[in-house]
Amino acid sequence: MSWSDSMRQYVVGPLQTNCYVLIDGDACLVVDPGASGAELADALADLRVEGIVATHGHHDHVGGVAALKRKTGAPFAISQADAQRCQHAVELSSHDYFDAWPDLEDAPAPDRLLHEGDEVRVGDFAMRVLEAPGHTEGGIVLLGDGFAFVGDTLFAGSCGRTDLVGGDHQTLMRTLDRLKREIDPRTVLLCGHGPATTMERELATNPWLAEGPRG
Repeated sequence: MSWSDSMRQYVVGPLQTNCYVLIDGDACLVVDPGASGAELADALADLRVEGIVATHGHHDHVGGVAALKRKTGAPFAISQADAQRCQHAVELSSHDYFDAWPDLEDAPAPDRLLHEGDEVRVGDFAMRVLEAPGHTEGGIVLLGDGFAFVGDTLFAGSCGRTDLVGGDHQTLMRTLDRLKREIDPRTVLLCGHGPATTMERELATNPWLAEGPRG
């Protein structure tokens, strides 16, 4: 079965974050459970959640981790560089819409710290961790066979903002230079917000990938 036939997507929280669930048999991996972790656990009651991974530590990507972990017992993984950020995600947010998001929580301490080159897998699906700082210090991309979870590093026609605490524009530009060299153009990019795209399409149309290498 192809990865595209094994994926569920949920759009969660006030910022419309994409939460992805990669399934193999009765097991699954949850990527970026941004809100309503208890409801997400109920939606996945037919599956065994074997792991929870966040592409970075912002509240709209980790706000549902704690509840999902409580209900499923699944281990939580995030990059070492964002391990502290995710545990203080609410206080580090500058937004004022929390009354509309009553179940938002800081993430718990991670069970696994991810680094460049690590493997994350569920069943026969394996993904390689690419460190992708810039949107936050500890952003990562999970690169699989034909697909990649890119979080808020890269969007269709755009890229992640760098004006929040932990963001750095030049670092993000270097990350994008790396991704355009190392990700096959046929790869489907599963973004943290908005529609999926392909690296081929972004190389042809995304202005943030068209400016050549930076120092």
